[in-house]
Amino acid sequence: MYVFENQLRVRYAETDQMGYVYYGNYATYYEVARTEMLRNTGISYKELEKMGIMLPVIELQSKFMQAATYDELITIRTTIREKPNIRIKFEYEIFDEATTLLNTGMTQLVFVDMQKNRPCRPPQIFQDKMSPYFE
Repeated sequence: MYVFENQLRVRYAETDQMGYVYYGNYATYYEVARTEMLRNTGISYKELEKMGIMLPVIELQSKFMQAATYDELITIRTTIREKPNIRIKFEYEIFDEATTLLNTGMTQLVFVDMQKNRPCRPPQIFQDKMSPYFE
């Protein structure tokens, strides 16, 4: 299992008139979290794309417990529970500064060979970087 945390501050443009984060922005928070998580493993989305691999989202779930608010520093905990194969599943927990759980979510992505436009296994370098977390 691989767990990674990162933080970001809620920007004014992400909130509604009440100062609450607009629900559609949580998908963006998930993207920021998984991008930073991958970068932390030593291989970025950009590097995967240079290798001819893209990772489209094929499933998205989100559950709201409480609203994040303007100017709040939120922590996004991202977890990969299963060793990635053709698909990779990210689970998210978003906490406020008091460590109150605000939101949970999940995205599932698929590795796609950009030339063939077909699902594929992750590149060996990616598998090598991820395997220590799943031994």
